[in-house]
Amino acid sequence: MGAPLKRLVLHCTATTQGREVTAKEIYKWHTDPVSKGGRGWKQVGYTDLFHLDGRVERLVENNEDAQVDSWEITNGAKGYNSTSRHIVYVGGCDKWGNPADTRTPAQKKAMEQYVKEFHRIFPKVKICGHGELPGVKKACPSFSVRNWLNEIGIKQY
Repeated sequence: MGAPLKRLVLHCTATTQGREVTAKEIYKWHTDPVSKGGRGWKQVGYTDLFHLDGRVERLVENNEDAQVDSWEITNGAKGYNSTSRHIVYVGGCDKWGNPADTRTPAQKKAMEQYVKEFHRIFPKVKICGHGELPGVKKACPSFSVRNWLNEIGIKQY
């Protein structure tokens, strides 16, 4: 039995607006050895990937319960992985590489549906952005999750 699920953490791929990213690329970035340009992790960083067209692709199987089992742990944020589910949207940087909310209308719709359903099933699980975690100094996911949750009708703060 795993640890209780405490957080849903939203991320961006930190890629430029309009550039699609494949699951294969993300696996390569995360699991390739450092000597080959990867991070050398045993597991990819995210459970689900939101493509530019709004498709949601499962990267790590999940039994959808309120526990984070060892085989479900992803490497999205050091110190938070064993109690969190991490999801990611393609984008997060403008054409110059600066943090920017580059979510397409299709991504916004898919993320809203996903997050609302997640919140319906797990109302006590905190939903936050990667950069909103204590001790994390990142712009990720390049938008205020707190404000966005209020916009879509999820009140948790």
